[in-house]
Amino acid sequence: MRGFIIRRIICICMLLRMIFNADAYAASVPAELRVDYADFNPLSLVVKKFNWLDKEFKADTVRIHWKFSPGSDVALKNLQADSLDIASSASLSSVWSRAVGGPIKVVYVFARPEWNALVVSRDSPLQSVKDLKGRKVAVALGTGPYFFLMLALKDAGMHKEDVKIIPMPHEDGRASMEQNFVDAWAGGSPYVAMSQLESGSRLIYRNALFHSYGFLNVTEAFARKYPDAVLRVVKVYENARNWAIRHPEDLEMMYGEEARVPLSVARKVLSSYDFSRPVFDRNDVRLLRSGLPVLKEEHLFPQDTDFDKVIDDLIDTRFVFKHSETGSLR
Repeated sequence: MRGFIIRRIICICMLLRMIFNADAYAASVPAELRVDYADFNPLSLVVKKFNWLDKEFKADTVRIHWKFSPGSDVALKNLQADSLDIASSASLSSVWSRAVGGPIKVVYVFARPEWNALVVSRDSPLQSVKDLKGRKVAVALGTGPYFFLMLALKDAGMHKEDVKIIPMPHEDGRASMEQNFVDAWAGGSPYVAMSQLESGSRLIYRNALFHSYGFLNVTEAFARKYPDAVLRVVKVYENARNWAIRHPEDLEMMYGEEARVPLSVARKVLSSYDFSRPVFDRNDVRLLRSGLPVLKEEHLFPQDTDFDKVIDDLIDTRFVFKHSETGSLR
């Protein structure tokens, strides 16, 4: 009788353990994964085109919901409004979002592109940043091009008060510049390349040292609740990154189709993208931090901002490093 009771207890314990494990596994992924895609994030277009997230989470019956992000400002706004789980942005946009209280984490570097420039129309008399004094400059606030504009002005010995900033989305900024409704436009990919090739617009300022990286962001709450899901998204992005490196011509074709731009534009855009390093390292921190004091001077950040703490709290490399332990990170 005693043996029977013991066996029953063991069976019950095993059953409870199975139920507990099943519940824990079910909680390791969300019922729906809301992911953005953006023409400034070519890898997102690859992942979406090949349905790699759908395949990765198929066994878990996770629904993949895609949402277009026209810029870093919109992507991060949607992330913090809980209408996105995975969001693309420029690195300075992520730093700014974190500095003003956004509880976000960066889990992946999708590219290191030279994607920003100050642009004028083909017939514009303007030749340099100093020529912008008192002029109207279109730019999307809170985006990579906006922070690039601030750094460019500083480089020319100017401040944001020396120009008339006209806030507008990237596409509208491009159109306004080409039609001379504004004097210049601080733009990013792919719109700068499109304006150059299709309208003959000119770049009056470039600076590779002032460029943001491409970041993949999640909220702290999502990373804490669904770490396995974040790790698997990183895994899928790694597949896309390696595919992009191995198939540059196919990437150009795909980018042209998915971003709905001519092949010539796709080639020009992608020629400025570096997909070689998905890990954020100390040198990246140094370069990222170098321009932040300028942005504080322009009152874009709270004056008491501790940038070292902001960056430490923002960058979360554990998912990339954990993925690298499998030997699949190259």
